[in-house]
Amino acid sequence: MKTTPILLALTLILILALSGFDGPTVHSGTTRYPADSLPFDSTRFSVEVLAQDMNEPMELALAPDGRVFWVERHGELKRYDPRTKQTKLITKLPVRYRAEDGLLGIALDPKFTQNGWIYLYYSEGEPVDGKGIQVLTRFTLQNDQLLMASRKVLLTVPVLTDNVSHAAGSLAFDKNGNLFLSTGDNTNPFGSDGYAPIDERPDRLHFDAQKSSGNTNDLRGKVLRIHPEPDGTYTIPAGNLFSANTPNGNGQPTRSDATRPEIYVMGCRNPFRLSVDSKTNFLYWGEIGPDAGRDSLNRGPRGHDEINQARRAGNFGWPYFVGNTKPYHDYDFVAQASGPRFDPARPVNNSPNNTGLQTLPPAQSALIWYPYVESPEFPELGTGGRNAMAGPVYHAADYPNSDVRLPDYYDGKLLIYEWMRNWIKAVTLKPNGDLAGIEPFLPNQRFVKPMDMTLGPDGSLYVLEYGEYWRAKNDDARLVRITYNRRNRPPVVALQADKTVGAAPLSVRFSANGTFDHDKADKLTYAWFFGPSKTPQARTATPSFTFTKPGTYACRVVVSDGAGGQTERTVTIRVGNEPPALAVKWAGNRSFYFADQTSVQYAVGATDREDGPKLDPKRLKMTFDYVQDTEDLINVGHQAEQESPLVGKTLIEKSDCRACHALQKQSVGPAYEVVAQRYRADAGAVARLSQKIINGGGGVWGESMMSAHPQVSSDDAARMVRYILSLADQSRSLPPSGTLALDRHSKTPAAGQPGRYILTAEYSDNPRPPVGANPVREVLTLRHPQVLAATADAVDRVARRNGTRVQTTRFNAQGANLLFRNLDLSGIRQLTLHWWSSKIDGVWEIRSGSPTGPILAEVPFDHAKDAVEKTATLQPTSQLTDVYIVLKATQGKPDIWNGPELEWVRFQR
Repeated sequence: MKTTPILLALTLILILALSGFDGPTVHSGTTRYPADSLPFDSTRFSVEVLAQDMNEPMELALAPDGRVFWVERHGELKRYDPRTKQTKLITKLPVRYRAEDGLLGIALDPKFTQNGWIYLYYSEGEPVDGKGIQVLTRFTLQNDQLLMASRKVLLTVPVLTDNVSHAAGSLAFDKNGNLFLSTGDNTNPFGSDGYAPIDERPDRLHFDAQKSSGNTNDLRGKVLRIHPEPDGTYTIPAGNLFSANTPNGNGQPTRSDATRPEIYVMGCRNPFRLSVDSKTNFLYWGEIGPDAGRDSLNRGPRGHDEINQARRAGNFGWPYFVGNTKPYHDYDFVAQASGPRFDPARPVNNSPNNTGLQTLPPAQSALIWYPYVESPEFPELGTGGRNAMAGPVYHAADYPNSDVRLPDYYDGKLLIYEWMRNWIKAVTLKPNGDLAGIEPFLPNQRFVKPMDMTLGPDGSLYVLEYGEYWRAKNDDARLVRITYNRRNRPPVVALQADKTVGAAPLSVRFSANGTFDHDKADKLTYAWFFGPSKTPQARTATPSFTFTKPGTYACRVVVSDGAGGQTERTVTIRVGNEPPALAVKWAGNRSFYFADQTSVQYAVGATDREDGPKLDPKRLKMTFDYVQDTEDLINVGHQAEQESPLVGKTLIEKSDCRACHALQKQSVGPAYEVVAQRYRADAGAVARLSQKIINGGGGVWGESMMSAHPQVSSDDAARMVRYILSLADQSRSLPPSGTLALDRHSKTPAAGQPGRYILTAEYSDNPRPPVGANPVREVLTLRHPQVLAATADAVDRVARRNGTRVQTTRFNAQGANLLFRNLDLSGIRQLTLHWWSSKIDGVWEIRSGSPTGPILAEVPFDHAKDAVEKTATLQPTSQLTDVYIVLKATQGKPDIWNGPELEWVRFQR
């Protein structure tokens, strides 16, 4: 039979659907193809952590000898030396670090090896009458010492300091030795509902970006370009937007008293992370856009972030345009009336706060633009919070002798990244610089708020990760190096410790079991360092070590492959306080609830080595909740108002909320517990705060704007709010012992549908230096005894099928199996399976512990064509166990076309 292209395509689609295929894709126009078809071996990538213990890392720079320099917002200048693998604090500058100010940018002179010049951009001095300065400075670095007497101030940018946002501050050199500096619009975004901040009323200077971004005579809201001179001054390169004798784009003569010659790009809001293409000299930057979640008929477009490309000097539109020059309306803030839309071909700035030209250069489009929701133009960028950043353009020819440079596949591609969405993408460009496609870069690698990235002298990629929370000293802030190993690949290290905290003396068993090398012939050796020791203290894969004194110990293992490859991993051990032991006694089955069961007795106890054998009720918080069951609590659908606040907690943990909020500590936004206390008696809080989650807003908790989340439904926003408000209700904590009713599953509007009871017990001991307190948590979940097979904890050669009528799991091979972890089978006497037959005869084997473990029950089946339901007796089991359902075919060969489809399993007393 001749196979037609259509039939082949349909066959491929069906194969992928049944196999559960959900791989990353490459996008170019409408073409998508699996990332595993890319012409390089992804196993050759290595990610090495070079440095941690950072306080808001901002920008990094690489020296030709491989040293890495970076700045932290509170004034720290640090250095990582690849020879010693040590990090050094070079200096801490006295910077002003309120709001978004601080030590913001760093660049090394193109002749750094010869002159040691390092450029820093930071906020200097205390403000006077709400005004301050940002300074671009140059220092000389000698022997890792910053010579303070060498300081030269190249450029001063006057700024407002009260009630404003957007400082930017990125630095980058081009191949001609010109230095670029990005500056923010220095404007408060709150008074314009997330649209254009063009408030021209008296005393509203802070709310008008026409004073800065739209002002040809102001350095703010720009990308500046200068040529530093040896004496600490600078000259203006040819080709800037308002260079001498250069028309401004509309043919209007340039007046020296109405323009600043340093301006290369105007019309920026918060331009973050500059990069310059080493081949074309094109400038790239990310533009953090406004906050409106929806388009407005009278105000203009919703907010977009941008990736911009400047092939020459130009105006990129803010505050009159966003994205691909989507125009805002002029707006009268006194009358609250909209005027005409701004003209991108001839924008006019007639604000009384404008000190420059009125007629501006034509607005240019962004290269890439996207809102909070899925972008119709660039759907591969996803949804959620936005914080666009531009990384380098990779050219393989710049690193001809390197064995660890990125794959040549990425030659000529621009790397972009997202601080909020935690991804990196590779952008393919046409020879003229136009966009050709976007694809994931290392989609399986987790990045935590990537803040800056640059290519090293060997073509490896360095990424500076800010960490989870904004304006916080994050434990997960770090510097990583990504290499592509063309020859020998370093080991992939697995590191575990059986204890990470405890009282002294503390004996810990370490293990590197699971470590492997992609180059199979390599022989691995291990070197362990338990704390500050500089010589190895163990050389086996599974050593033990006893810590005799209280303290915090960074314990590392260095694994070498004998061929020059080496990988290091670290785990922190805290000694000085034993965690409490928390135990939940439960008078019933610990995995299921049953229709004839109306209540259950419980008791919680705790013992602590230092605090004593009795539980302190004041340190215990317990909750008992009921939720409708789903495949994943995030997919809660339309549920009753009485549902558990834990659903809202799950939604929050899956969102970008953690970038700005924490449970107990202040970040850029208030702590959840503080919010809960503020609104605990407010009957309308759920409705109002839900809308704030969706639409964004500000002005309640200070100067920071809350991002809009239009992709969040009203129901889910309400669930998130109810969880936050529940934190104020301390009376919800249960007593240490008592009786709990098991009746809510029969009272909800969805009565009869599966659900879960969730008991959560949280307890903390007394803090003891230097370890502090040790909080512990126990969760006990009771599920409906009829369990969907598609919700199994793990599957092997089983495809989860999402049908419109039923959810089933097709077993595709002999021995295919699915796993339900840690089930309590005490009192369970029978088990019923419901499945859809195929052309296979065989037996469902119910096994304990592993797919080849003891058989608990067997359910035979034949090739009947309809749904089948059978019950079998279960062998008595009193211990918690992993339960496997295994396919044993006795006639016929199961495959992706032909295999029984298990729908559910029911456990019966």
